[in-house]
Amino acid sequence: MFTASKNTAVVALSGGMDSCVTAAIANQGFQVAFAHVNYGQKTESRELKAFNDIADYYKVKERLIIDFNHLSKIGSSSLTDKKISVSKADLNNKEIPTSYVPFRNANILSACVSWAEVLKAKAVFIGAVFEDSSGYPDCRPEFFEVFEQMVDLGSKPGTNIQILTPVINFSKAEIIMKGMELNAPIHLTWSCYQNEDEACGVCDSCALRLRGFQKAGLEDPISYKTKPNYLDVFN
Repeated sequence: MFTASKNTAVVALSGGMDSCVTAAIANQGFQVAFAHVNYGQKTESRELKAFNDIADYYKVKERLIIDFNHLSKIGSSSLTDKKISVSKADLNNKEIPTSYVPFRNANILSACVSWAEVLKAKAVFIGAVFEDSSGYPDCRPEFFEVFEQMVDLGSKPGTNIQILTPVINFSKAEIIMKGMELNAPIHLTWSCYQNEDEACGVCDSCALRLRGFQKAGLEDPISYKTKPNYLDVFN
């Protein structure tokens, strides 16, 4: 039986590296409950496995799996639309990539806040990254600041739920180093946008992750079909 406490926090855990390290940070000071969203992404089953593996690692019993099939029906993203191919990495691209799922973080946060209100949680953690991410508009710090204001207006008086983004200004290398410091189970995570058996190594997410490990001077513990040296290709 889960008993909420004053230090309860909901963690939005995709199963990726950023959310895993965010969970490790949250676990330092909160009693955590993990939430995961299936939204019709091409690696949905693999991400769900990563979520459960990480939750098992932290012995988290309170888990919520949410189905947001409407995001795949809306489409317009290479992560959810079978008609759109996942693009190869272009880490110098300044435009919003095809992998952007319209307003996904707002959908995820809304569900997490609803659960947090029921659990009387004091915070919702999400592993959004801005500086070293793919340029998604719903990963900007000001988005989360305004969302927290909306939560204050839209929840019961006295709820006071913080939206916490502890890695938002970290580079991928910094996230990796923080994960190592906290013994986060990065080996259980999944970041690839298109494969579920072996990471492709060439989508934006794989490239950002691999470049982070290369900058940190460390070996990524997961398996890849190909592992380009992104330090030679990109600035």
